[in-house]
This record gives sequence, C-alpha cells and structure tokens, in this order.
Amino acid sequence: MVESINAKVEYVTNGTSFMGPVSYGKIMIGDRGFEFYDDRDVRNFIQIPWDEIDLVIASLVFGGHWIPRFKIRTRHNGEFIFAAKNTKATLRAVRKHVDPQHMVRALTFTQKLKRGWQGMRNSRKHSTK
Repeated sequence: MVESINAKVEYVTNGTSFMGPVSYGKIMIGDRGFEFYDDRDVRNFIQIPWDEIDLVIASLVFGGHWIPRFKIRTRHNGEFIFAAKNTKATLRAVRKHVDPQHMVRALTFTQKLKRGWQGMRNSRKHSTK
C-alpha cells in the first residue's frame, strides 16, 4: 500500500489524471503536497510536494465561468494534467500552499493561433536573410 506524503488532508475530491491513459480517482490536497490516487490500481498514484510545484496553469472557458482542467508544472518531473469534479474549489485549496504569482491562466485558443502565426512569420524573416 502507498503511504501518503500528507500528515493532514485538507481537501478531497473526485478527479481525473490525463497522464497516459485517463485515470479516475481521488485528488487529495494536504499540508505537505498534492496527491492523486487511482480508484482501480493502487500502484497508479501521483504525489507532488508543494516545494516541487513551479506553476499551476488553469484552462478557463466561457470567460472564466468554467475551468475544465488544470496543469501542474513541476521543477524536475514535467507537467501533470488533472480535472476535478469541482475544479474551482480544488484550485482554491491549492492556492493556500502555492504562491498566487505561480497560479496563471492558460492561453486561449486565439492567443495560441496568434503566437503560432507570429512564430511562423518570424522564422520566415530569419530564414530568408
């Protein structure tokens, strides 16, 4: 059995992990870190200590009225994408432990298109010289 990194659990909700195949389970937020435990396979879990989290990126839809998923970017192990039953409450619980400057909004679809277009234009300018 896996041992929790948290001594005290502050918030628990149903959630989904998008690492490889989709996994359904429980998201636990505690005094020492963020944890995800799969409902089906006890060996499938994610534990992220608070000092390891670099950024929390929230995807906002409909002008911020709905947050379908969020991404946790760590200092050493890459990015983890999650969805929660109540994402707004989950992010509020995370905000107690992560600096609010490190919680950001994801780019919108049009911002991504605009940056891609600008990147293509800039690469053409540099390649023709």
